Amino acid sequence: MENKRNVTEFILHGLTQDKTVAKVCFSLFLLFYAAVVLGNLLIIITIKTSGQLNSPMYFFLGYLSFLDISYSTVTAPKLIYDLLVEKKTISFVGCIAQLFVGHFFGCTEIFLLTVMAYDRCIAICKPLRYTNIVNKHVCGWLVAASWVGGFVHSMVQTLLTIQLPFCGPNEIDHYFCDVHPLLKLACTDTYIVGVTVAANSGAISLSCFVVLVVSYAVILVSLRTRSSEGRLKALYTCTSHITVVVLFFGPCIFIYMRPSTTFAADKMVSVFYTIITPMLNPLIYTLRNREVKNAMKKLWSRKVKQSGQ
Repeated sequence: MENKRNVTEFILHGLTQDKTVAKVCFSLFLLFYAAVVLGNLLIIITIKTSGQLNSPMYFFLGYLSFLDISYSTVTAPKLIYDLLVEKKTISFVGCIAQLFVGHFFGCTEIFLLTVMAYDRCIAICKPLRYTNIVNKHVCGWLVAASWVGGFVHSMVQTLLTIQLPFCGPNEIDHYFCDVHPLLKLACTDTYIVGVTVAANSGAISLSCFVVLVVSYAVILVSLRTRSSEGRLKALYTCTSHITVVVLFFGPCIFIYMRPSTTFAADKMVSVFYTIITPMLNPLIYTLRNREVKNAMKKLWSRKVKQSGQ
């Protein structure tokens, strides 16, 4: 415990030390974060106000948009602020809190994406029984299970990290607090903790990825008996979700399904799944979903009429 108190704050290296590049990045990431918040808020408002978007798929999509905003907010505001300051610091408590909340929202999103794949599998493979199998009660339990799973995972990661002694140095070669960079700073052997952390993240990522692959394999097999029109409609619906899964799971697997080591590319890969993917999700779902686009047009028309009055 005495060793822990030797470090009261951490110094973040951030994305870049070049002031000119930092100013350019500030403008870009401020724009990206605004797009994350506004785009996902638009999805949430559209789903909440539209009477047409009341299926389980849109129920889950609303929660996904909320998670995208929350997950990006854990790191983006601090990153944007630090791009303008010389000394990028974060308190020990703030660092651990960022670690916990980041893993909480990130893991919850992984579970929710898996739930969404299960939902599409039932909708396409058992359309006649779909409303009975995936009813409102089941949807609520699936979302609750995703939150609980994210909380348990985050608690494990945080407790493993917080019990380590940090007696210096206190410089983190990253733009936010994460497990692997913190393990490098601990003044003790972290091999066992590193393996446990990797096993925890790896088991979740791998098991969810297997469920996703199986779900879409079952969907592809079932589509062989459908008409060409039905097959195209089902594939059109699933393509958006598959794209989101690849964009989110790919970087996460690269970062967390490995031993406690850090690479030079980690920061840019982290930017991708903490900011870029949450920004792209609303575009992916609206550009490829006619129902969402129509609901947004109706919402916009309603707002225009109200402002005209």
